[in-house]
Order: sequence, then structure tokens, then C-alpha cells
Amino acid sequence: MILMAAIMLSSVATYAQNEVGQITIQPKIGLSVANFTKANGSDPRYGVVAGAEFEYGVSELFSISAGALYSMQGAKIGGSTAKFDYVNIPILANVYVYRGLAVKLGVQPGFCINHKFSNNGFSADASDAKTVDVSIPVGASYEYQHFVLDARYNWGLTKVIKNSDPKNSVFQFTLGYKFAL
Repeated sequence: MILMAAIMLSSVATYAQNEVGQITIQPKIGLSVANFTKANGSDPRYGVVAGAEFEYGVSELFSISAGALYSMQGAKIGGSTAKFDYVNIPILANVYVYRGLAVKLGVQPGFCINHKFSNNGFSADASDAKTVDVSIPVGASYEYQHFVLDARYNWGLTKVIKNSDPKNSVFQFTLGYKFAL
């Protein structure tokens, strides 16, 4: 009985994660928990992340993905909220370590489409905000019956504001559905 269970489990572990050459699309939506590094006294800004990613199966255990995600980022500093919203373009290498479970690493250019500071209903444009952000996304995902739960940390490499030290630090948790094209 134990031998049969071991054989079944080993076949599951070697089961193909993707079809080689297959392209899929995954619309997704979730929660973004963002903050600035090196910003004393800052608190996270919670927001929405939504978009879609395409994935290409290079081998049964390796794929490349790219997409476009709208991400509400920024931080709460003192009584103000820095509302920096981006369209991020994640380009990721995905390694399937177990059936449905992938670890991810890549690069992510982001384009700031909203950069405002708000306080008590008043808002002002952050004219010294940088319009391009580069980060390194690191994460993991789990797929079950085409539903994909993804957890990712985006480690900001570039400064958010000119002549200032803060960089983006963003956790993202999304739920998506994968369709084969």
C-alpha cells in the first residue's frame, strides 16, 4: 500500500505543469499593500491590483510570463496619503516546483499614471514624482482547476520622487483564472 502511494505521489510530482509551446492568458484581481522604503513613520497604503498576464510554456517545468497590471501604490505619511498608481509590466520566469506550484522571479518596469498627495479631502499633484519605476518581483503561485492564487513582493530599485530616497515596496495578492489560447 505504501509503495503504491509513493508511486502515485511521484507521478504527480513529475506531471507536466504546462504544455510546451502553449500560450495562456490570466485575468487577475487582488489586493496591493504598498509602502515606501526609507520614509520614516510611513504606513502602508492598501489598494487594488488588476490586469492580465500571458504565459508561454517553454518546457514542462519552466515558463515565461508578461502582462500589464494596474496597481494602487504609495504610502500614508503623517496625515497625508501619497497616491502613486502605476501600470506595471511584469516579465517573469516561472519554475514549477510541484504540480500547480510555481516560484517566480523577474523584472518589472512601471509607469506612474497618478501621483498625488491627499490630506483631509484636498489633493495636490506630486510634480517631482518620477514617471518610471523599476522593481524586481519575487513570488509564488498555486494553480488549481485553472484558478491561480498569486503572492508577490515587488522590490523597488528606483527612487519614487526626484532628489529623495524612498522606493516602492509592494506586496500583491491576486486571484486569477487561466485560459489557454
